[in-house]
Amino acid sequence: MFRRMFSVTLVAALLLACGVVSRAVALDEDRAAVIAELRALSQSTRTAEMRTDHLEGSIEIAEDATADRAAVLDVRPAFLDEVAALSSAISGADGKVDTAAHRASALAAQKTVLAERDDPATVIAATATVHALIEKVGEDVSSWEAAQYAAPSGPAWSSSGPDGYARVRAALDTVGGVGVGLYESASCAGGTAPACANSNGYIKYRADIAGWGADRLNWAMAHELAHIYQFRVWGALTSSDAYYSMFGGDPEFLANCMAVVRGYPGSVGCDGAQQSWSSAVWVGTVR
Repeated sequence: MFRRMFSVTLVAALLLACGVVSRAVALDEDRAAVIAELRALSQSTRTAEMRTDHLEGSIEIAEDATADRAAVLDVRPAFLDEVAALSSAISGADGKVDTAAHRASALAAQKTVLAERDDPATVIAATATVHALIEKVGEDVSSWEAAQYAAPSGPAWSSSGPDGYARVRAALDTVGGVGVGLYESASCAGGTAPACANSNGYIKYRADIAGWGADRLNWAMAHELAHIYQFRVWGALTSSDAYYSMFGGDPEFLANCMAVVRGYPGSVGCDGAQQSWSSAVWVGTVR
């Protein structure tokens, strides 16, 4: 009897132990499943974060690229204006000077600007290059035209003497009139004008201006030199509506503004728009 009871108890204990083991195994399996699920969720979270970072980075790159492109487009109109001015200057130089090198430089600058997408400084530099080409063409044409003009007849000076002439000559050279003919004469406006420009390309001065101060003398020569440049585009100038609307068709007023552009202001000022317009005449262009 005792043995039977012991056997029953032993079997019950074994069954209980097996149940505990089974329960433990089930719990381990559940725990493993939860851990796997947590790992999968963590991986999904990291993947989502990486995608978010990638998208944010892509958006930032796109925004930067758009801003750079807009900055480049903002400075392109100034470049196009200079190219148009250079084209006019080169047309005016036709038959006078060789502009092949200027054209090649301008084409190189255009290719650079067309290829540029990100850096506005590149376009600004190309604009400065074209502007320098305009000035160079103007200088070359001026030298050619000065060489074509017949020198005035008669002595370069009379009462002003060689020193007086040398002083006026130096002022004319200083303001950009190297090669432009100069001589003393009392015939400008019957002697009432201190200096005047001749359409043949030379300047006459009254003897007393040789004693003027440097600033005033430089301004007078810049003013008369401006008239020389006006004569070179006279037909286009007198046909320009802007010339009449901005300067009242007055070549004296225009000459004052042209002198201001060269850095030699007189007693009559002019605004920024007038200065910008008059600066083109120095390079043979009428806008």
